[in-house]
Amino acid sequence: MLTTLLFDLDGTLLPMDLDVFMRGYFRKLVPHIAHLVNVDTIADEIMDATHHMMENESPDTTNLEAFKRAFFDGRAVAESEIWPIFDAFYRERFAELRELTSPTPIAREICRTALAKGYQLVLATNPIFPAEAVEHRMRWAGIADLPFALVTTMEHMHYCKPNPKYYLEISARLNVRPDACMMFGNDVQEDGVASQVGMETFLVEDYLIDRGLGYLEFTRRGTLADALAFVEALPEVAAATC
Repeated sequence: MLTTLLFDLDGTLLPMDLDVFMRGYFRKLVPHIAHLVNVDTIADEIMDATHHMMENESPDTTNLEAFKRAFFDGRAVAESEIWPIFDAFYRERFAELRELTSPTPIAREICRTALAKGYQLVLATNPIFPAEAVEHRMRWAGIADLPFALVTTMEHMHYCKPNPKYYLEISARLNVRPDACMMFGNDVQEDGVASQVGMETFLVEDYLIDRGLGYLEFTRRGTLADALAFVEALPEVAAATC
């Protein structure tokens, strides 16, 4: 029996073209750190460190720690020089990227409907961003005030999508069996891999991402509006929480 619903953010609850968003992200970020880095290579260096973080298999290393280890390895600039600039960027400028997204009231309606039926909610966004950036995107999506049981960010998670251990970590943190969970997301590989640990899956096709790296079976698939209809048809599991 389903008790817990996991939702991806970018391209799912927050409609966006992720490639467009990431290009905009680097255009905004790089000028703030240009005096400390090679502007021609810094985007690739950040992405390389992100990939190293995503490959982390240590249950004792947070994603943030894994990113810093990869990013600062062999770098002349000290963490104390550049990291406060990253923090300030997320605090003061990241909000300007909202224009690259297309928020929809359907996202909030899905979450409120699920909460009213007694489901436990997880914002299962790939934890490659700090909490500040996730909170910004939650506000854009209109869901920042809702009582999620867990929001995954790089500060406290130890795995990333598409590692199945990411989903097992969520399950363990909430003390819920994987087969009591359903993952909603737009990425065939990153979100679909939840099925490998026993979770049900709903592929949201509005901003579909499929890298063609193998077929994954989904329990359900459709638009975000279809996801709302599906949640509306779910049975109640507990007293309303919202």
